[in-house]
Amino acid sequence: MRQRLALAAVLAAAVAVVVLLPLAISDYRQLQAAGVATFFVAIVGLNILTGYTGQISLGHGAFMAIGGYTTAILTHDHGWNLFATIPVATVIAFVAGALVGLPATRLSGAYLALATFAVALVVPALVRKFDHFTGGNSGILIPFHSGHWLYVVSWTTAAIFLVLAWLILRGRLGRSFRAVRDSDVAAVSSGINPTLTKTLAFAISAAFAGAAGSLFVLSAAYAQPDEFGLLLSIRLLIGAAVGGLGSLWGVVVGAVFVQMLPVWAQGISKQAPAVIQGLAVILVMFLLPTGFAGLLRRVVAPLSNRIRNAS
Repeated sequence: MRQRLALAAVLAAAVAVVVLLPLAISDYRQLQAAGVATFFVAIVGLNILTGYTGQISLGHGAFMAIGGYTTAILTHDHGWNLFATIPVATVIAFVAGALVGLPATRLSGAYLALATFAVALVVPALVRKFDHFTGGNSGILIPFHSGHWLYVVSWTTAAIFLVLAWLILRGRLGRSFRAVRDSDVAAVSSGINPTLTKTLAFAISAAFAGAAGSLFVLSAAYAQPDEFGLLLSIRLLIGAAVGGLGSLWGVVVGAVFVQMLPVWAQGISKQAPAVIQGLAVILVMFLLPTGFAGLLRRVVAPLSNRIRNAS
């Protein structure tokens, strides 16, 4: 009971921070905070696939591209409301994830990583190829909105997808994901279809990335293929590792790391931001091999034991 109350208090504090933060920061900082929410949604989705199902992906930037270009095309060419494009982008990315995930279920380890790596390379190339629809290298411009509007939309979307992920992972499907991650053989003996489970994990994970891609384009006010290259997929994987694979609660730290580290590095040295980012990643991985979630578990476990013993 006390543990639940403590968790509720932490969640209430987090909600209070998100709600009150715009009162204390500028419109530009709110735009950056909206970027944190964007990466949060994408990394939660990647964590479902990699952390909970054990399937590595180097191609989630491609699913963000699919979601982002869905929003850009519907807004620019068809006059859709920006917010209304997010569910459509999510559904289209879900379908794309299922199409990639079904054949990918036959692969694992390095072979799966290479297959998703190929997806990360192919999608931007297709965007450039079909320039009549996508604008090619020039991209697509959409209306720009204030940092506050983007903050509200991005964090509202992030909250919805966090609740959705929590419901999925605590239910039967989440248990199937973990069973497949631990052992395909044991999963089959429990009546679980590994192929279907992995395909669903890919599709759901891609759907989250698609929604994040939509938010990404809304914040940038344009869609351009270079924004969705392999580096974006690697940044998502780094964010998942920093936050802690197999945990939802550390994801926000991974999202802050991925979004804000380049900004801070640019402020320290305009000549060597990549070096600073690389060193920071190595340092975090060395000090926190299980990510922030692992650190949190090591801190909370003794406190929980003390509370249990005291009661």
